[in-house]
Amino acid sequence: MKTPNAGAAGSWARMAAVSALALSLAALPSHTALAQQPPLTAVDAPALSLLDALARAADVDPALAGGEARARAGDAAVRQADVRPNPSLGLMVENLPTLGGGNIIDRTETTLSYEQRFERGGDRPARVALARGEAAVVQAEAAVRRLDRLEQVQRAWVDALAAGAELEIARERLALAERFQAEVQRRVNMARDPLFAGARAEAELAQAQIDFDQAGIEARLARATLGRFWIGTSTFSLDPADFEDTSAARKAAGPASEIDLAVLSAQRDVAMARVRVEQARAMPDATVSVGVRHFWEGQDLGLVVGGSIPLGRFDRNEGAIERARFEGVAAEADMAALRLDREREIARLQVLLASRAMEAQRIAEETLPQAERAVVLVREGFARGGFTYNDVISAQTALLATRARRVAVLKQFHIDRARLDRLTGAHAPLLGLEIRS
Repeated sequence: MKTPNAGAAGSWARMAAVSALALSLAALPSHTALAQQPPLTAVDAPALSLLDALARAADVDPALAGGEARARAGDAAVRQADVRPNPSLGLMVENLPTLGGGNIIDRTETTLSYEQRFERGGDRPARVALARGEAAVVQAEAAVRRLDRLEQVQRAWVDALAAGAELEIARERLALAERFQAEVQRRVNMARDPLFAGARAEAELAQAQIDFDQAGIEARLARATLGRFWIGTSTFSLDPADFEDTSAARKAAGPASEIDLAVLSAQRDVAMARVRVEQARAMPDATVSVGVRHFWEGQDLGLVVGGSIPLGRFDRNEGAIERARFEGVAAEADMAALRLDREREIARLQVLLASRAMEAQRIAEETLPQAERAVVLVREGFARGGFTYNDVISAQTALLATRARRVAVLKQFHIDRARLDRLTGAHAPLLGLEIRS
């Protein structure tokens, strides 16, 4: 189809389209310059399915390095928690005389001691369990973030598909406006219509050109946004059949993903491990010391043995133990509430998918054929002089509005599907996640 020059408005729109494309290309790495990219509409451009997009994004995740570092930090915390208390080496000098009190060395007593604190009540195993639980929380939160990112990728893929469908609607509007403007101009030249009819047709064509250029900008931007998830170019094709596919509405949704629940489960385990740590701290640690005392006056040596243990008279750590227990109860309650919320949301989305799929099908089978037939009849009647300019515009507007409504319904269908896939963890295998409930 030859795209007409729609005057200054069309020129401004095309300039904006070029600017938007330049901005999207500037966001790409330097080796993906425009001169090295094939056209976006190339026939040989590889088709990008949803799974392809998700797999690419999963392989190129900038958060992986941070997740690996946090995992190593967790391992280091576990190793540190398994370390025993360090011993102490002490030196004590006694019986130092006052100034002018005689020979200092003869009266001095020196004691060299070795002191070790012994943990009672299982402090070290409790610390290790707590460190492992905290590391599990970090890993679970990282898994949630990666699933959230896949949902963003899926929504970007839907946006790109919808932008392509909206571009086709704008293209159709431009074609209708072009044909109608030519026909009106022919009638004006034959003096069958007044001059203002031709001016209105030109204005409608100019607006259709602007809308088409804007739709092209949105389509390029949506593709560039999707490609940036794997730091790639937007030289890929999208199959319109994927946008029309509503088969997901006929599939039963799975249960709520255990990945989201794993965060609260790990927090519950941390609370239980903290209870054991606080209980171990309530048990006083014993300190034993062994030393040698040297008497300088007679050059004698004596063995010194000592020990100490705190008395649990005031501080029994009961408040800390109770706090940790209630944190565990709270995490358990949060797990139950989250599971119910997710199951309710999954059921709601399942119904919405079926509803939107049915609406899109009915629009395609009932409304669109009638709107298309109305446009044909009105145009034929207009050519014979039986209808007015406004009748033709109204019929074409109704047809395009019907197509736009169907695109909006299909777009919302796929957005709801993306949310449903996220809640059920449908794409977790792409990340290699293994979550234990």
